[in-house]
Amino acid sequence: MKEYIINAPQLQSLQKRAGALFVWAVCWVMWVYLLIPLVTLSSWVLGDRKMINEMRWFGGYKSLLELMQIYVVTLLVMVALWLCWISYRKFRSRAMLPAAHKIVNDTELCAFYQVKADELQQCRNVSMITVYFDDHGHIVHLDPHINKY
Repeated sequence: MKEYIINAPQLQSLQKRAGALFVWAVCWVMWVYLLIPLVTLSSWVLGDRKMINEMRWFGGYKSLLELMQIYVVTLLVMVALWLCWISYRKFRSRAMLPAAHKIVNDTELCAFYQVKADELQQCRNVSMITVYFDDHGHIVHLDPHINKY
């Protein structure tokens, strides 16, 4: 069986691929940013001599508490930005919904998807359909499964 159409990145626009790459990079940078202080803190707590000397040099636990405050504030800012982004996308998706003014008839539907009218009618009468796509995302074959009641 061929790959599902959702796993075909060549069908995505350049903007979507660039956006996905940007989000991927930002997530890895955030992950590293959050992980490095935890590794430093863990090695200090576990008694690593080099980390103990370094912590003394930077001011001991008081300096650590100040850094932890900055760390928590940074996390809160990141969460707030994330929530703002989610709210913006939700608002934008509601505002961008197209109004359903145009009524499409069966011939236009068949022409757009390049299927035959009798195949369309068969697919409407069944509850499960298998759709086969080519490498460019165009419908090649519709396989309506017969209802067995």
